[in-house]
Amino acid sequence: MDSAEIPTMDISKATDVTSFNQLGNVEEGLYRLGKNSKVENALATSTKVSKDGKTWTFTLRPSKWSNGDKLTAKDFVYSWRRTVNPKTASQYAYLFEGIHNATQISAGKAPVNSLGIKAVGDNKLVVTLDKRIPYFKLLMGFPLFFPQNQKVVEANGSKYGTSSKTTAFNGPFVQKGWTGSNLSWKLVKNKNYWDKKNVKLNTINYSVQKTPSTAYNLYQSNKLDATVLDAQQTKNLKHNAGYTLRDTAATFYVQFNQRRKIFKNENLRKAISMSINRKALSNALGGSNTPADSLTSKGVVNHDGKDWASVVGDKESASYNPTEAKKLYKKALKELGVKNVSFSILSDDTDAGQKTTETLQSQLEENLKGMKVSVANVPFKTRLNRSTNGNFDLVVSGWSADFADPISFVDLFTSKNANNNGKWSNAQYDKLIADSKTTADTTKRWNDLEKAEKILLNEEGIAPLYYKTEAWLVRPDIKGIVYNGAGLNYNFKNAYVD
Repeated sequence: MDSAEIPTMDISKATDVTSFNQLGNVEEGLYRLGKNSKVENALATSTKVSKDGKTWTFTLRPSKWSNGDKLTAKDFVYSWRRTVNPKTASQYAYLFEGIHNATQISAGKAPVNSLGIKAVGDNKLVVTLDKRIPYFKLLMGFPLFFPQNQKVVEANGSKYGTSSKTTAFNGPFVQKGWTGSNLSWKLVKNKNYWDKKNVKLNTINYSVQKTPSTAYNLYQSNKLDATVLDAQQTKNLKHNAGYTLRDTAATFYVQFNQRRKIFKNENLRKAISMSINRKALSNALGGSNTPADSLTSKGVVNHDGKDWASVVGDKESASYNPTEAKKLYKKALKELGVKNVSFSILSDDTDAGQKTTETLQSQLEENLKGMKVSVANVPFKTRLNRSTNGNFDLVVSGWSADFADPISFVDLFTSKNANNNGKWSNAQYDKLIADSKTTADTTKRWNDLEKAEKILLNEEGIAPLYYKTEAWLVRPDIKGIVYNGAGLNYNFKNAYVD
C-alpha cells in the first residue's frame, strides 16, 4: 500500500518519494541499489573510470523496452539532455551539477547537446565530469539518471508519464492501470526484462490508503500484505508478527513563505519554531519518529564516528520553549508594526498530514496568544503544485536523502534551487554549498557543509519537525524486499512469497 497518490511517472519531472519508488521498479539504469545501498550492475556490465575520476565509460548489456524497442546508449543521452533542458523545467536538474556543462545548460547558457554524455555505438556510454563527484555511483542508481524512450516521450507529448499507457518501461515490472488520478494499479512482471528469470513475483497490487484504520482492516482481511501504522496501532501492535520499523532517511520540516512580509521576520519564525512541542507531535504520528533539530536526517551520514545530524543540529531554536517564544513573538509584532498575525498551514490530506497541521495549529494558538492559524489539507499532488507555485503561508514539507551525503539535503536551500519553496536566501550559505562541491580538500568540504547547515538553522530558514521512522505490519511470508532509507527505498526485483 501507499499513503499518497502518484504525482507523475515522468523521470524528468518527478520530485517525490512515491514517484521515485514506482520508477525504481518499472525502470532501470546503469546500476541498482541492493541491500545497504550496495551498488550493483544493472544495464551496465562494466565500468571504467579515468585516473582523474572525470571520465566514466559504461558498457551496456543488450536489453529492450516494454514495447519491444531496443534500448541503447542513446536513450541515456536523450533522457539526461531532456532533464537538464530548461524547457523541461525539471526541479531535479540541479543533481546533474558536476557533469560537464549541466549547470550552464540548465541556466540557458550552453546548448543542450554540450552535456557531458555521449553514446559510442549502441552499447557504450561515456560520461564526462567537470570535477570528481564522490557519490557519482550512488547517483547512477537513482531514477533521475535512468534512460527514456524518445519515441514514446515524443509520441505522447505533454501526456507522457501521466498514466501507465503513456509511459515505456524497461525495469523488472511494468505498471498497469494507473490513469493519473486513481488510487489503485498494478506492477506486472516485464516479459521483456533482461533478467526476468530472477523476477519471482508476477503481480504487485498497489492501493492508496489515507486512513490507517481502513488499511489495517484490509490487512486483517488479507486484502493487503503490508500496512503502515499510526500512533495507536504502533503502540498496540508492536509485538505482532511482521511488525517492522523502517528508517526513511527523511526529515519533515516547515517552510515559511518569505514572499509574505511577516515571514521575512526572523523573530517570528523563531517564535513559531519554539512554540512547537516536537516530542508531542512525534508521538501523535506513530512509528518511531523522533524530534528533529537539523535538516539532514539522522542515520544518513556517519562522519568521524558521529551521526551528522547531531553535529549540525540546532537544539536551541528547535527546543520547546514557550516562554522564549512569547518574548520573540512580542518583539516580532513590534518590528512588523502589527497587533497579531494570521496564516494558514498547508499539508497533505493523509492521516499524518492532518495530525501534523492539527497539532501545530493547537500548539501555536495556545502558546502565542492572538495568533490565528488555519489549516489546509489537500491531496499530495496538489500540495506539491501549491508548494512549487508559492501558494502557501507555511507548508509542511518532507525530504528523504537521494543518496547518503548531507549535500542531498542542504543543496535544497540554495537561493536558486527549485525546491526552496519558501525563498529563504543567504549569500554566505550559497557560497559554502558551492565551495563544498568544488574543493578537493575533504576536511574543508565537511567544514563548509557544517557551517552552511548551521546558518540555515540559526536563521530559521526552515523549522525542522521530526525524523521519520515508519512502523509497518508486513506479512511474514513476504521475503526478499530490499529497503534502503536513502535513495530508492523499495527494490522488489528479488521479492517473493514464501
